[in-house]
Amino acid sequence: MTVIRLRYIQRFKDRYGKTRIYLRRPGHKRIALPDERDVGFLAAYQQAIGKTEAPPPRPPRPKTLASLIHEWMKSPRFLALTPASQTTYGRILLRMQKEDYADHLVTDFTALHVRRFVARLGDRPASANHRLKMFRLLFDYAVDDGWRTDNPASAVKRLREKAEGAASWTDEQIEQFASRWPTGSVPRLALALLLYTGQRRSDVVRMGWKHVRGDLIEVIQQKTGAVLLIPIHPLLQTELEAANDGAETFLQRQDGEAFTPNGFYMRFKSWRAESGLPDGLSPHGLRKAAARRLAEAGCSAHEIASITGHASIAEVQRYTRAADQLKMAREAMRRM
Repeated sequence: MTVIRLRYIQRFKDRYGKTRIYLRRPGHKRIALPDERDVGFLAAYQQAIGKTEAPPPRPPRPKTLASLIHEWMKSPRFLALTPASQTTYGRILLRMQKEDYADHLVTDFTALHVRRFVARLGDRPASANHRLKMFRLLFDYAVDDGWRTDNPASAVKRLREKAEGAASWTDEQIEQFASRWPTGSVPRLALALLLYTGQRRSDVVRMGWKHVRGDLIEVIQQKTGAVLLIPIHPLLQTELEAANDGAETFLQRQDGEAFTPNGFYMRFKSWRAESGLPDGLSPHGLRKAAARRLAEAGCSAHEIASITGHASIAEVQRYTRAADQLKMAREAMRRM
């Protein structure tokens, strides 16, 4: 005899001893069903299943911003982005598809429209600027694909961001962290990798001996795809020599596994706290400190970018605003 097992069926007895039957599908309210011996049970079951099935998403109306987003996310230009960028951009684009302006025709957008839509996030300037970036990329694609002849987002100015992002570490803070963690410890090695390569945590956690090329470390940046060869600083070499030479990556968790970027971030916060340093100091702040130290050593923006991997010189200059102005001013005056 064939036994048919129906999914999402839930049975329990009430206080009177009667068996109650429900359809309980995850994420939905339960729906009462008749007794299984009832001739209408299967029909009721099918109807309940239908109520819990989400209708297929409707395709966006042609030539609207929603359809432009749909097409761009399938384009070679989008697919050529790194996986990390695809995830970040995709999250923003899917939010944009749900906005009321997504139903407007691409040809109807003007710079004023874009400015107003971006201004909706005016209380979060960084988010607003990310949204503006997406508008610019989308309309660039629209121009190239013949949807319109100009990019209305190109004339819209970025919002001034109130904060400078992650705080750059001072030399005193770096020394305090180093004093707490001795050579040979994971926190001290993490500090050296971040400070003497100038890389993001997503790249630092993947570094291992397989990336060492003589006196260089090869880095393929996860965010940008840029390939860098970075000379190994003597202080970093000291920490590497004390590291586990049989591990896949330099930085290892207590169970011997490599850190994930987010897992490393959380662990680093605890190391920072144990060092007696204030909240707000992050791994990214050490990347800024690396750029600052390079600037204080007299390196040009292009030289700094050869280490950090920044494609934009303006971004390097933003990173090095924390450079010791007095130190550089004295050196400039000495040269004059």
